[in-house]
Amino acid sequence: MNGDSQFKEVKNKLDSVGCGFCLAKWTQVTMHLHNGMTHSCHHPMPHKIPLSEIKNNPSALHNTKYKKERRKEMLNNQRPVECEYCWNVEDNSNSFSDRVFKSEEPWALPYLNEITELDWRANYNPKYVEVSFSNTCNFKCSYCGPLFSSKWVEESEKFGGYPTSANFNNLNYLNNNDLNSYKHSEENPYVEAFWKWWPELYRDLHTFRITGGEPLLSKDTWKVLDYIIEEENPNKNLHLAINTNLGSPKKLIDTFIEKINKIEEGERVKDFIIFTSIDGWGKQAEYGRHGMDFELFWENLENVLIKCPTVTIGIMCTYNAFSVTSFDLLIKNVYELKKKYSSLKRAWTTAVTLDSSYLRYPRHQTVQMLPKEFSENVKMHYEVMKEHEEIFHTIHNEYGVTYGYSEVEITKIKRIYDWMLSPQNKDEQERNRIDFIKFVDEHDKRRETNFLEVFPEFKQFYEDYKMKTNGYNI
Repeated sequence: MNGDSQFKEVKNKLDSVGCGFCLAKWTQVTMHLHNGMTHSCHHPMPHKIPLSEIKNNPSALHNTKYKKERRKEMLNNQRPVECEYCWNVEDNSNSFSDRVFKSEEPWALPYLNEITELDWRANYNPKYVEVSFSNTCNFKCSYCGPLFSSKWVEESEKFGGYPTSANFNNLNYLNNNDLNSYKHSEENPYVEAFWKWWPELYRDLHTFRITGGEPLLSKDTWKVLDYIIEEENPNKNLHLAINTNLGSPKKLIDTFIEKINKIEEGERVKDFIIFTSIDGWGKQAEYGRHGMDFELFWENLENVLIKCPTVTIGIMCTYNAFSVTSFDLLIKNVYELKKKYSSLKRAWTTAVTLDSSYLRYPRHQTVQMLPKEFSENVKMHYEVMKEHEEIFHTIHNEYGVTYGYSEVEITKIKRIYDWMLSPQNKDEQERNRIDFIKFVDEHDKRRETNFLEVFPEFKQFYEDYKMKTNGYNI
């Protein structure tokens, strides 16, 4: 069965239950335990988990009354308003929406009949769980913020928001919407509820992914790893993943590697994937991901690949304005890692994947903000990646594994190039460019950095718009 036929069959099954039916509302959850928010699927906005609900029902971290009402709508042939992303796709194109793609996943589709036979009031253990225990982080990346980084909280408390048109990363939104995070040292009722639910939840999991903040700075991450190591009846079908910036001291990374190897050697999980992030090369990568020591990051990354021969590392690149002048070096060096370390022993056979998505917010840092001439850099990055695929695609290493960049990895860079050149509102673009200058100036002032020293390629652009910031009315 080809892809379209398969997805069409899934859509027909979903529609036979209801025009808005989606299995992700039952089988998938992201829980931000540091501030008590939850959502199923990344499209609907997270909603607050009432403390009164988890008091007697820890699974209300996922099975909130609010979410159950949305499930009721789906089972009654209605479309929940919060899922409008998918309705826009279905009503305005011939494409399949994410409710089809997500429902087709192995952590969703096998449970279709089981779910449709349930009462909408029933609790259900999700199969794909992503959890953030804490927003404690040693980085304050330029496009991140106080919601996910304690370092950003400290800066915003001290200096306030940045002097952009949107007052970037001021704390008003968090304060006004009950989104402030529990401190790492505080008792957190949401984390307590998680651990009450965990033994039951663990048995049914297909995928468990820990994110943050920086997970390696959270005691609960280590508690999960030790639980899996010590559990008498481990879930050997579990796909385990951890997001980490790999910016922790070498000693902590060594301890992490020891835990990974105990889990892998004991066959305690089906596979173990590490996700990390970098958006450029060298000093330019450090500028965009403030707190990063690039040499330490690369040393830690390669150390994991050397000492954990079954683990794949997925690099999540948030391609942004700071990426355009050094990304080709990242492409070439990631290729060398693929060439050196890919093997049949690894979870995905490849050593490293480079998953590139374009930054959309904050708008003052997207590639769409840049002058058109910078698009040649993005085009070059696509060509460099394509070159590596074409030249090395049929060459095999000692394990008989093909390495080089996949069609998916290459296509994502092409998508960034196309998006960068898509039509822009000129007034908004002008405002975003001025905001960019205001941002880097304030960044340099607060963090004792030097934008033009790190990015000399931006000199003309910076000078042109620096003049426009004077007297600009935001």
